[in-house]
Amino acid sequence: METAIDNFGIKQALEQLGIKDINDGTSTGSRNFASGEILESYSPVDGQLIAKVRQSTKEDYENAIQSAQAAFKTFRMMPAPQRGEIVRQFGQKLRENKEALGKLVSYEMGKSLQEGYGEVQEMIDICDFAVGLSRQLHGLTMHSERPGHRMYEQYHSLGIVGIISAFNFPVAVWSWNTALAWICGDVCVWKPSEKTPICGIACQNIIAEVLKENNLPEGISCLVNGDYTIGELMSKDTRVPLVSATGSTRMGKIVAKTVAERLGKSLLELGGNNAIIVTPDADIKMTVIGAVFGAVGTAGQRCTSTRRLIIHESVYDQVKDAIVKAYGQLRIGNPLDQNNHVGPLIDTDAVKMYSEALEKVKQQGGKLLIEGGVLSGAGYESGCYVKPAIAEADNAYEIVQHETFAPILYLLKYSGEVENAIDLQNGVAQGLSSAIMTTNLREAERFLSVAGSDCGIANVNIGTSGAEIGGAFGGEKETGGGRESGSDAWKVYMRRQTNTINYTDKLPLAQGIKFDL
Repeated sequence: METAIDNFGIKQALEQLGIKDINDGTSTGSRNFASGEILESYSPVDGQLIAKVRQSTKEDYENAIQSAQAAFKTFRMMPAPQRGEIVRQFGQKLRENKEALGKLVSYEMGKSLQEGYGEVQEMIDICDFAVGLSRQLHGLTMHSERPGHRMYEQYHSLGIVGIISAFNFPVAVWSWNTALAWICGDVCVWKPSEKTPICGIACQNIIAEVLKENNLPEGISCLVNGDYTIGELMSKDTRVPLVSATGSTRMGKIVAKTVAERLGKSLLELGGNNAIIVTPDADIKMTVIGAVFGAVGTAGQRCTSTRRLIIHESVYDQVKDAIVKAYGQLRIGNPLDQNNHVGPLIDTDAVKMYSEALEKVKQQGGKLLIEGGVLSGAGYESGCYVKPAIAEADNAYEIVQHETFAPILYLLKYSGEVENAIDLQNGVAQGLSSAIMTTNLREAERFLSVAGSDCGIANVNIGTSGAEIGGAFGGEKETGGGRESGSDAWKVYMRRQTNTINYTDKLPLAQGIKFDL
């Protein structure tokens, strides 16, 4: 069998990214805090072994933390614009390695090649954003009630930022955290998903090169590969003031509870159950494009993937027919082949969850318009390829309330005013991304009002996927409440301090209190 790793430049990409010795667990060109058991990474594209890495033990984790602590003492003293220069250099290295890293992302995770390139571009974009931000880490000044006093607020470096990332965006989410953390003067300890460890090593190799060229301590960026036990160590560790975790709601609740027990800070970006509302005034062509990409992009494995399409009864049949017709044009196969629209799920466990979800749809009364199914035969040897499915359902179904990380789209019907659709959209536990398709200004503004979407992201006439770097990314309710990336998300990576300066020879007390000695 001819495999993808033999074609599409994967071997060359691995070599360029410093991934060597793929069979002995030493697939890294930079310092590796790992001496534990072997972790094998297989591609969902063709089922082939990409490389073997060693997992981090408890002792390895301890070494990484100590390395990060030592580096922080140096890094926090570097002026923020100089830290920005390090991030700028990292962004330039990413530009030079965009094709190689994008191919690795596509091959190890299974997303389309263009999405792989796009993910690396997100890394480049957040670096550019952070470089400018490094000269704008502003505080506030305010008037004191006491004569001859000045008050202001400033932000200081926080310390070690622990990062737990998910497989679906194996490099971008890490960079959203690190680029901001680094310009804030923090150091980072990263646990990538055990499903995409090679992407983590590639990124570590790139930043390690930048740190070495600038004679900076390697502890500024530490990598600890492993399973949930590494995340547990990080969550319990009082030396890690902030843990940023991306993944399932189940995982996030465990992290939140553990970190809160030691009064640490957590930044959580968890599950989504995202909907597009389609009103009678929607542009149907735009709706179909946004809904189909939102539902099948990354094989439905985005936290912002479109799960529900809430359609007004007056245009329901028209939209349904158009969506079903569009699905008939989808090409499923090797994501490195840009002729294909949909690649594989991450592994066979994900395939099992997909199949079980389709069974539950039928058991709970739903109707499958496109039944889906697991693909086999030539080109599908990994066992991870499935057909995107569409089901008519009810918002109250347990399976609709649940996030299934797979390409399953539920069609829901509403009647009456747009408020009824908004109630359906908000009627789930998750609150990440949402959208409305309408040319009616009043409907759009209702959707964006305080009584509208309860999600962290609310879009008009675009889908639920495709957030830009400049805006803060995250959601409410069981999505976790965290914000990453743009806007003022940088503040979570710093500690806030209020300062008062008395420049007189007297010591008046606040609120006019008298205390004479």
